[in-house]
Amino acid sequence: MLPFTRMNGSKNSEEMMHLAVEASPNGIVMTDQKGKIVMVNAATERFFGYSRQELIGQPVEKLIPARHHQKHPEYRQVYLHESKTRPMGHGNDLYGLRKNGQEFPVEVGLNPVKTEHGVFVLAAIVDMTERRHAEEMIRLAVEASPNGMVMTNQDGVIVMVNTTTETLFGYQRDELIGQSIEILIPESHRVHHPDLRRNYLNQPSAREMGHGRDLYGLSKQGKEFPVEVGLNPIQTPGGVMVLASVIDITERKYREQQLKAALQEKELLLAEIHHRVKNNLQIIDSLLGMQSNILLNNSATFVLRESQNRVKSMALIHQILYESSDFSSVDFSTVIESLVNNLSLSYALDSSKITVDVQTDPVFLPIDTSIPLGLIINELCSNAMKYAFVDQASGNINIRLAYFETDRLRLQITDDGVGIPETFDIENASSLGLQLVHLLSEQISAELNIQRSNPTSFTLLIPV
Repeated sequence: MLPFTRMNGSKNSEEMMHLAVEASPNGIVMTDQKGKIVMVNAATERFFGYSRQELIGQPVEKLIPARHHQKHPEYRQVYLHESKTRPMGHGNDLYGLRKNGQEFPVEVGLNPVKTEHGVFVLAAIVDMTERRHAEEMIRLAVEASPNGMVMTNQDGVIVMVNTTTETLFGYQRDELIGQSIEILIPESHRVHHPDLRRNYLNQPSAREMGHGRDLYGLSKQGKEFPVEVGLNPIQTPGGVMVLASVIDITERKYREQQLKAALQEKELLLAEIHHRVKNNLQIIDSLLGMQSNILLNNSATFVLRESQNRVKSMALIHQILYESSDFSSVDFSTVIESLVNNLSLSYALDSSKITVDVQTDPVFLPIDTSIPLGLIINELCSNAMKYAFVDQASGNINIRLAYFETDRLRLQITDDGVGIPETFDIENASSLGLQLVHLLSEQISAELNIQRSNPTSFTLLIPV
C-alpha cells in the first residue's frame, strides 16, 4: 500500500485523510497506474465481501464481472490519459462482483490523484442495490397500473410509457419513445398544446389536465376517444419530467349519456303526469262550477263552491310543479300566495276592508306534504273569510310560514275577527272544514294548536 506520508505533507493530513476515507459510506478504492489496488476502506470490504488484505496488490478487475475484464485495461488507460474527475460508464449500467460471485449494481465516480509516483485513480463506489430495487418496484407499479402512464421531458418528448398506454393508443412502446407527446393528441388540439405544456412547466403541480374541459386521445388508427389526464411533476437529475396518468372514459361517457337520457325521460313523464292531474282537477272544478250555476239552493251552491276551492288548491300545486324544473319539491311560498288570491276572488273579498298579509320564508316541500298543507291553509283561510268578520266593518288576516327549528316549520294563521265561541266544540266539530284540518294535520304529523280569540289563531308545527 502506498504510504499516506508520500502523498500528504504532514502527519495530521495523513490522519485526517485516513479518518475521512474510513468513515465514508461509499466504497473507496485507489489503484496505481497499472490498475493494482493500493488502498480500500471498510465500506469496500462490506460491499465486496473481501478483507482489505485480500485486495491490496490485486488487479482492480478482481472487483469487476469477468465479461468486462478484456476491455477494462483499455478503459483504464484512456482515463489515465484524460485525468479528470467524471462518472465511470457514461450512463451504462455498471456492476461490481462480490467474493461469492454475486453481481450487484454500482455507480462509480473516478478522481485522478497526482502523486510523486504518478497519477493514481481514486474510485468512489455506491452500492445501487436498494435504489435499483426501489426503481424496479416503481417500474412494476407503473407497468401494473390500469391507467396509461406516459412520462415526457421538458421538451414534450416521450421517455417512458407502460403496457396500458400501448393498449389504449395502439402503439408499441418503441414507436412512442422519443416521439413528441403531440402524437397522442388530436390534430385540432395540437397547435395550442406546446403553449399549455410550457405554462404547466412554469408552475408544475399535481393536478388534472383540462380543468373540466372534454379531453380526447388519438389512437394509432386515427380514432379519437375521451380521456381524463392527471399530471404530476417528477424531479430528476435531468430536470423536471411530467408523468401523465391517462384514463379512457369512453364507457363512463356512454353511461352518463344513458343516465341523462333516462333522467330527461323521467322529467318529461313527471311533467306530463302533473299536467294531466292538473287538467283533470280543472275539469272537476269546471263540472262543480256548472253544477252550482244551475242549483237554486244556496246551501248546496255554497258546499259546491267550497269543494271547488279544495280542488283548485290541489290543481294549483300540480300547476306549480309542472312549471318547475325540480319535481322533487314545491315552492310553497308561491303556493300560499296563489291560494290566497284564489280564495279572495272566490269569496269576493273587499280588500279595502279586509286585508290579508302573507309572510313566508323560502320553503320547498315535497308534494306529499304540500297537498295536505295546501288544503289546510285553504280551509283555515276560507273559514276566516267567511265567518271572522260578519259583525265587523274591517279586519286583518295574517299568514306566517317560517322555520321554527332546523327540522320544523311553523304555520300560523290569525285574524282579529269575532273569534270562536266558547260553546263551539272544536275537537268534535261537525263541519267538514275543521274535520279536514284535524285529519290532514295528523297525516303530515303536524302539531295543531288553536286559540279562540284576541286574536283567533291556528298554529301548526310541521316536521320537515
